[in-house]
Amino acid sequence: MIRLFVPKDVSALAVGADAVAAALAAQAGADVQIIRTGSRGMAWLEPMIEVETPGGRIAYGPVSARDVAGLLTAGLLSGGDHALRIGRPEDHPFMARQTRLTFARCGIVDPLSLEDYRAHGGLDGLNRALAMSAPEVVAEVTASGLRGRGGAGFPTGIKWKTVAEATGNRKYIVCNADEGDSGTFADRMILEGDPFCLIEGMIIAGLAVGADKGFVYSRSEYPHANITFAAAIETARAAGLIGASVLGSGRTFDLELRVGAGAYVCGEETALLESLEGKRGMVRAKPPLPAHKGLFGQPTVINNLVSLASVPVILAKGAKAYADFGLGRSRGTMPIQIAGNAKHTGLFEAAFGITLGEIIETVAGGTASGRPVKAVQCGGPLGAYFPPSLFDTPYDYEAFTARDGLIGHGGIVVFDDTVQMGAQARFAMEFCAIESCGKCTPCRIGSTRGVEVLDKIMAGDKPQANMVLLEDLCQTLKYGSLCALGGFTPYPVLSAVKHFPLDFIPAPDPANAAAE
Repeated sequence: MIRLFVPKDVSALAVGADAVAAALAAQAGADVQIIRTGSRGMAWLEPMIEVETPGGRIAYGPVSARDVAGLLTAGLLSGGDHALRIGRPEDHPFMARQTRLTFARCGIVDPLSLEDYRAHGGLDGLNRALAMSAPEVVAEVTASGLRGRGGAGFPTGIKWKTVAEATGNRKYIVCNADEGDSGTFADRMILEGDPFCLIEGMIIAGLAVGADKGFVYSRSEYPHANITFAAAIETARAAGLIGASVLGSGRTFDLELRVGAGAYVCGEETALLESLEGKRGMVRAKPPLPAHKGLFGQPTVINNLVSLASVPVILAKGAKAYADFGLGRSRGTMPIQIAGNAKHTGLFEAAFGITLGEIIETVAGGTASGRPVKAVQCGGPLGAYFPPSLFDTPYDYEAFTARDGLIGHGGIVVFDDTVQMGAQARFAMEFCAIESCGKCTPCRIGSTRGVEVLDKIMAGDKPQANMVLLEDLCQTLKYGSLCALGGFTPYPVLSAVKHFPLDFIPAPDPANAAAE
């Protein structure tokens, strides 16, 4: 039986993967098995199909349904030569430069086959954790140097230790899969391509801190991911992976998927907890911290999806093996998501320390338009804009902080020299105004005033005085907001002002110029 692999990741579905799979099923013959996988992460080559050969899997892409007949004639089923032939995906420069740890199985396994998951190293970490004491598991995660992959970069092991030592009637594990940043898709790729990895990570977290229930909070905008993950939960429960006795160990951990309505602020951990409890998603004042008083008032671990999905490989390979990758206090790998005006878009998992310039110029291949790069926004819609003069910045939490930026969830959006940065700064303020939960005054009112001030600057209305007012307003937002939504809005605004000041000078009025 010849096996063909066709992705069902949304990035592939959006460009016709289902039609390709249907064409293959109709034309490839009865001796061919079509397996739907997640994505390898080379988005510009989707749909990228693969055939299993004695020499490894051979990829072709981007493939359309009308290419199928020609591919079969050219010997697709044996890895034959064709204009769309990529070769072994692992040998492609985009993949060969990566260090795939968390995303090692994405695009390779059948997402809903627990057997396939085990065959590719799945559950090795959980089996090791079951043979360890809870404090030993916490110590292992702490020693790995794993930090929150959702933006704050807080050490995961310290958070787990705090919850483990807290007292409560019950403890919870909450996975923040509310991936709302522009240019990010790592959470979705795991949910669609390797859901058992997240399940395994959450079980390990539960064993480590004494929690017997977990919740995954996803977005309504991810229907395919939610369907896949819900099915994976049922498969895991039927196999005894979750439930009353995890793998027959006598230790309990169960899991539930909750889907939010898509409010950006629900990516903030306390607003997420409010939503999980059935309330309006509004930020809570801290303290108390969720580790002490979180979901339903009980000690709660809240980790980003990628943080939890990184735990199985840490337990399977050991803390030192994971910590050996990285730079400074940023250990392990980060799934860097390249989007926007880039030639090679997709997910690039690499050890911390690679420079921003290498990511943009070598990995991404520059702009898709062929024009010069003007700016890249790192860390989502509230991340700073970095010009090419800062491309020597190492991809590292502290290095970005030192340059008034943030890594966030690992998203990078590329802009060429046609972008107007004054408009981008205005968008940041407008985004904050729309998405604010309204609880604190700096965020609720400050962002609205920020849009008005930027409009005045761009119109040439007392630009110098209004620029001073804008900077003062940004300081109020940064230090007076209850959460990162208002607190981070100044990053894109002030970075645009600092690095692209000419974009805040209004264009001359053609009518006035003609009159002169």
